[in-house]
Amino acid sequence: MEHLYNLTASGDVVLSLLVFLPLFGALTLFLLPENNDSLARSVSIFFSGAAFLVSLTLLKLFEVGTPQMQFVEKVDWIPSLGVKYLLGVDGLSLWLIVLTTLLSLLVIFASTSITHRLRSYLGCMMLLETGMLGSFVALDGITFYMFYELMLIPMYFLIGVWGGKRKVYAALKFFIYTALGSLLMLVAIVYLGWAHEQQFGRMSFYLGDWVNLRFGFLEEILLFCAFGLAFSIKIPLFPLHTWLPDAHVEAPTGGSVILAGVLLKLGIYGLIRFAMPVFPGAITYLAPAFVVLGVAGIVYGALVAWVQTDIKKLVAYSSVSHLGFCVLGLAALNMKGIQGSVLQMINHGISTGALFFLVGVLYDRKHTRLIADYGGLAQKVPMFAFVFMVFTLSSVGLPLTNGFIGEFLILLGGFQYNPVAGAIAVSGVVLGALYMLSLYRRVIFGSFDEERNGDLSDLNPREKLVFAPLLVLVFLIGLYPQPFLNRIEPTTRAVLDHVRKRTANPTSMVAQYPEWLKVSSGSTAQQLDVIEN
Repeated sequence: MEHLYNLTASGDVVLSLLVFLPLFGALTLFLLPENNDSLARSVSIFFSGAAFLVSLTLLKLFEVGTPQMQFVEKVDWIPSLGVKYLLGVDGLSLWLIVLTTLLSLLVIFASTSITHRLRSYLGCMMLLETGMLGSFVALDGITFYMFYELMLIPMYFLIGVWGGKRKVYAALKFFIYTALGSLLMLVAIVYLGWAHEQQFGRMSFYLGDWVNLRFGFLEEILLFCAFGLAFSIKIPLFPLHTWLPDAHVEAPTGGSVILAGVLLKLGIYGLIRFAMPVFPGAITYLAPAFVVLGVAGIVYGALVAWVQTDIKKLVAYSSVSHLGFCVLGLAALNMKGIQGSVLQMINHGISTGALFFLVGVLYDRKHTRLIADYGGLAQKVPMFAFVFMVFTLSSVGLPLTNGFIGEFLILLGGFQYNPVAGAIAVSGVVLGALYMLSLYRRVIFGSFDEERNGDLSDLNPREKLVFAPLLVLVFLIGLYPQPFLNRIEPTTRAVLDHVRKRTANPTSMVAQYPEWLKVSSGSTAQQLDVIEN
């Protein structure tokens, strides 16, 4: 692990610029006149667009082939407590940063349907963007927690103020679930800082110091569960998913896009960034449980999505299924699985974010999301039908689209870990194709109701601009995924190599597996064969 978290400060401030540009934009918005919506939107696009350009600069300057943190910024923030303002980027966070800035810019650009308190809406979006970006670059536990919690406040208001009829209920449910998980994580973060002082003589919240900590069996399990519960709620992992459909359905379109496209990814990201390297014995010991829950989420989410009558709720439950694949890939503890999981986070953000945009297009025109209220739209809105088709096929993982390669790697990793788990996951792919293609058939084909939908208009130029970069990414990743995988691979390999070395000791937690876990998951060498696989 020393290759991953041995840091050399770069002297750059590019990550601080990236993180705080949206915050500066939000502060600027609140200095503007309340009723000047055009100016507020222009200011938001400027600052969010600037953050997107900075993320592209990171992508261009990023050194491929190394797991080392890059663009590192390090300041002793509270030296007496060992708290540092410490930022860095590696292959795990790079693409998530680009995805965050892209989707945030598109959401702000597409916010024309928001007429109620637009300035506040855009301010919440930009505060949320700062929280997301800060979470992806923070390498100090306290700094990470502050950014992680910052996201909760604007998302709560986005749902509670600009949401649908049950917005207060959905916002409170989102807040309670997320806050409870976060409080447990805070306790674990403070404990880790104290544990470092006990073992090394100084308090530290730096992730690179935490990976050297040693714990007793029960101690490591409990600490992992504190982090794991917070991140599992965020994913959300079945059966902790019940807040998600309500939040998605009641949130405004932009809130749903950001929630599905970025916020849910912080759960998987947190498990890989914090839980795996700090608690390698616990993640290996509990991997079978995560595999079971991941596979259960795949099948459950697909079955529930299949019977939905509301388009937005169907897409929301599809997220439970898709992120179940990410959990399966992570818990497989092999290169194929985790690489696929990281790539699938990006793919899900693109495809499902676009699907929520498409639902918003229909809702803005007809103010209904019921599948039964549509049909035969290909005759009236052919461009909408084409874009919907591309993202539907991407969502089901059609070869040559971005959804295929991530799911394929996850399934390979799942079969390598346990053939039964892999086979059940394949059934989830089949179910996913059934409910998405059924949705497309009912909305786009069939008889067209002229009386109900005769005034429906096709995509306007602004909407086409929103979908254009997402369409490009669908085919770019689908046809040529190597540039994406090349940047992901060194970090995932270093993390897995660390887990393998820490669990190779015969006295480690892995040696204490109950027999049924050994049978279901194979030997430790098979699970953690990261060099060859």
